[in-house]
Amino acid sequence: MFEFFWPYVFLAAPLLWLVDRFSHKQAQSPELLLNSSLPYSQAQPAVEQSNSRLKQGLQWLVWLLCLCALARPVWLDEQLQGIDEQGRDVLLSVDMSGSMQIKDMQLHGEAVDRLTALKSLLADFIEQRRGDRLGMILFADHAYLASPLSFDLDSLLIQVNELVHGLVGDRTAIGEGIGLGIKQLMNHPAEQRILILLTDGQNTSGTVEPMQAAEMAAKNQVVIYTIGVGADELYQQTLFGKRKINPSQDLDEASLKQIAGLTGGQYYRARNTEELAQIYQQINALNPITQAQQFYRPQHELYYWPLALAALVMLVMLAKPLLAQRFIKEHN
Repeated sequence: MFEFFWPYVFLAAPLLWLVDRFSHKQAQSPELLLNSSLPYSQAQPAVEQSNSRLKQGLQWLVWLLCLCALARPVWLDEQLQGIDEQGRDVLLSVDMSGSMQIKDMQLHGEAVDRLTALKSLLADFIEQRRGDRLGMILFADHAYLASPLSFDLDSLLIQVNELVHGLVGDRTAIGEGIGLGIKQLMNHPAEQRILILLTDGQNTSGTVEPMQAAEMAAKNQVVIYTIGVGADELYQQTLFGKRKINPSQDLDEASLKQIAGLTGGQYYRARNTEELAQIYQQINALNPITQAQQFYRPQHELYYWPLALAALVMLVMLAKPLLAQRFIKEHN
């Protein structure tokens, strides 16, 4: 099927007529107007009139061909079914608060902050989700949609790799992270509404309370899997030796368990990268959906055809005066 992607470009077609009319008025000679009653100025020779009309016609042809190219003509083949496999719709809601800078995680034998560890494992998780629709929400002072649900996992991977501390604030708006997820999932069938909430703290910001958002999620059949991130103990060097502290003392596990239970999900505790990786594997066991099919329609760009024809017509217009001059010289 042939079609133009941007047909509104053809609205510019009358511009050439306006330019031609304006320039023609400007180019009229006052002497010709004053002496228009003279016999030699009453009419142009028939050959000149014919050449003028031909030139004008070629100009219009070039202009319309250029508009055709700008309108982006394409040929669309029949719709084909692409990936025909079961998949899931999974929306990730990721905590980006200041506490994600705490270095209580291990990655490849080195101490790293929570966000660095989370980014690495998220990348592995996304890589294994080919055939699934994934999206991501970031929340700190407020919640923001970083990527809507899509099969384009490569773009999502780029966004995960570019996550940095302080990107959306320092506090923790868990309620907004859930509320925005519900809004995004409402356009999908009820059995496909899955939200994975990753946080290392408690709600300290936002306009929506977490339990209020959880009740709304349960009402709209959104299943929430909550993950509490952060180690239970961390040793700090002091003047009197090493001191053991609990870096996850602000983690509100009770609320996270209640949110998961209220929506039919489950709460997981990730004290290190190994536990977090195991959690992802458990989430992989979620029942896949059967409606996640991709369809595509091959398209072939045709813009170069009108451009080539326009270039050919312009060559003819340029070559014609040169050939006429050569003919006159040879016969004089």
